[in-house]
Amino acid sequence: MERSLYRNDADFVATGGRRGRPNYRSVTIGILLAAAGIAALIAGVAIPQLLVGIAGFVLMFAGVLLALTPSKRLTPEDITSSTGSPRAAAHDSGGFIGRMNDRWERRQEGRE
Repeated sequence: MERSLYRNDADFVATGGRRGRPNYRSVTIGILLAAAGIAALIAGVAIPQLLVGIAGFVLMFAGVLLALTPSKRLTPEDITSSTGSPRAAAHDSGGFIGRMNDRWERRQEGRE
């Protein structure tokens, strides 16, 4: 099944499902915006002002989106691993997932 995935969807395998590194500035600003949005939403409900409540909700929603959106910056490691072959990119991590992939391949080839 894994070999079929490598053959049929090399682009997906090359990315490895990795996301960019978190941009801590965006996360911090997003949390602050969400907190300000919650405060404005509560204020809009406390004083019957519909526009303040709507603005608070929009601000809160924008803050959460900003905090959860991954950064689009690529590290040099991401660039080199995406330019290689899909199989090499999947095993370059050297971590737990790389060891599990190697073990799976050895088992499928009958070496283990």
